[in-house]
Amino acid sequence: MNIVFMGTPDFAVPSLKAIIENHDVKAVFTQPDRPKGRGKKLAMSAVKEEAIKHDVKIFQPEKLKNDLEAIEYLKNLKPDFIIVVAYGQLLTKEILDIPKYACINLHASLLPKFRGAAPLNWAVIKGEKYSGNTTMLMDVGLDTGDMLLKDEVEITENMTAGELHDILMERGAKLLIDTISGFANGSIVPEKQNEEDTCYASMLNKELAKIDWNKSALDIHNMIRGLNPWPIAFTTLDNQNMKIFESEALDNEKVNLKAGEIIDVSKVGLKVSCGKGTLLIKKVQFPNGKPLTIEQYLNGNEINKNIILGI
Repeated sequence: MNIVFMGTPDFAVPSLKAIIENHDVKAVFTQPDRPKGRGKKLAMSAVKEEAIKHDVKIFQPEKLKNDLEAIEYLKNLKPDFIIVVAYGQLLTKEILDIPKYACINLHASLLPKFRGAAPLNWAVIKGEKYSGNTTMLMDVGLDTGDMLLKDEVEITENMTAGELHDILMERGAKLLIDTISGFANGSIVPEKQNEEDTCYASMLNKELAKIDWNKSALDIHNMIRGLNPWPIAFTTLDNQNMKIFESEALDNEKVNLKAGEIIDVSKVGLKVSCGKGTLLIKKVQFPNGKPLTIEQYLNGNEINKNIILGI
């Protein structure tokens, strides 16, 4: 099969590798190089780096829908499929109509739940027990096309969004290969999405990461998991931001203290009173420091009981 691949972050790299191994990738479309890091030096996307290794022709339009030259080149390639994995741009009907078979998208959720920019994060934040990948036919809407294949993954109680990302990233590659062959031979029947079951997974931001201790310990624990590795949930301790990387919800413990109050300090962690239940904070990071377990932090620092976090 002749394939055009569109993707940008590391999540898309295993899919690109698998398609290169199984099909003829005629071109790769990815986002333009962007400033990155403290030095703000231009950096290539993970997909561009991979495409270079395989000597695949690369296009990086700022806005594909306005790049007439790129669109004309795309038409002349006469691809059987356009495969899209976290590309970061919506495709117009003109582009969607180009391939012989279809434009297929790999989406990191069990559609129709969690359409949008950060589906696997919100699955964890909302306390879902399962997530997964869905391949779908693309249309002009945002993740609204007919579903093709799904691959379900269990979200364990302490799994972070980063850990779920890595699982879905690898498993998505196989799902795409199965989808391409199944759609081409007619063995996959597209399924309409039930609009009543949809919810939107909005983009993450640092403001979202501020902990509200009036929420339940379980909700806060899920938030901490879902915002790891970015933007990382945080609170304040002694007028310093304290990022929280690991926690545990102790919902069976009942205390009559203020929300956010530190109940106990030990090598195991900080016990904090929540709106419902108690949260055990296990790993933190303070400004200009590195992430440390509470045991490591207490080796050279002190944290007192009865302090109220987030004030």
